[in-house]
Amino acid sequence: MPKMKTRKTVSKRIKLTKSGKIIKRKNGQGHFNSRESSKVTRNKRSDLAVATNYTRSLKSFMPQR
Repeated sequence: MPKMKTRKTVSKRIKLTKSGKIIKRKNGQGHFNSRESSKVTRNKRSDLAVATNYTRSLKSFMPQR
């Protein structure tokens, strides 16, 4: 059976931590950020942990880890 391929779209959007959690960037950071309040802009800088019910399916898209 051939090796499983990594889903590149998933691997570019998420990061696996050493403990097995999945981290992703908050959405809505691309453009039109000048109209946001400074509080919203500050909060967009932090990363989010993905909900645990999605971790199994996302890990299956990245088989090398």
